[in-house]
Amino acid sequence: MILFPAIDISEGQAVRLVRGDFDVKTVYEDDPFEAARSWVADGARFLHVVDLDGARTGAPQNLHHLERITAELKVPVQFGGGLRSLPAVRDALRSGADRVVLGTAAYTDVDFLDDVLTGFGERLIVSVDTRGGNLSTSGWQQTTQMRATDVIARLQQRGVRSFVYTDVDHDGMLDGPDLDSVCRVADAVRGRFVYSGGIGTVEHLRALACLRRVNLAGVIVGKALYERRFSVAEGQQALEERAEAQPA
Repeated sequence: MILFPAIDISEGQAVRLVRGDFDVKTVYEDDPFEAARSWVADGARFLHVVDLDGARTGAPQNLHHLERITAELKVPVQFGGGLRSLPAVRDALRSGADRVVLGTAAYTDVDFLDDVLTGFGERLIVSVDTRGGNLSTSGWQQTTQMRATDVIARLQQRGVRSFVYTDVDHDGMLDGPDLDSVCRVADAVRGRFVYSGGIGTVEHLRALACLRRVNLAGVIVGKALYERRFSVAEGQQALEERAEAQPA
């Protein structure tokens, strides 16, 4: 399992929200690059970058930050936020993204999803963000009546194989993941997924690793790293220790 430090960009700064609420925002770095550089210096092998401005407006607003991070730090970056057209996806990939994360448009525009799958299938991830187990869209500003597992099943029928699952109810709360919901998602996913939401301690990481779900490929962590609850190296070590402890 891989630890993905999160860099959420809003108004040019690295921030964290609480439960997806844009009105409850903490600025941790004035320059997102500095956050990225510190995570890489601490041992990060991948980064998760989200353009919050893009998620709200429907088009990427911070590709220049992505360009600098990927050009100077040379680590793979998965990037999302406002990728709702094929040109936006191409721009993100040209800006250095290793993989692109689709959200709202993956559910609302089937033709667009099919086009991205056809052109960039191996580099596509779909974000399944939930509140109360139901799909949340448009930068977490709208919640539907669709259950996460049903959405995953439909997307897989169209060919999606990689997901980010975010439990928005726990995001930014540092209170740990809902392991039952993670297991339900793991049962639904036929490919691979990365978990995000509520990680506050290395024990939370160990608890996820102990689920022994082979399709759980990684964990995204933001606030806990910014607040020095543990380091990137300590978090990655916790995941690797549990992996090594599992029987072959």
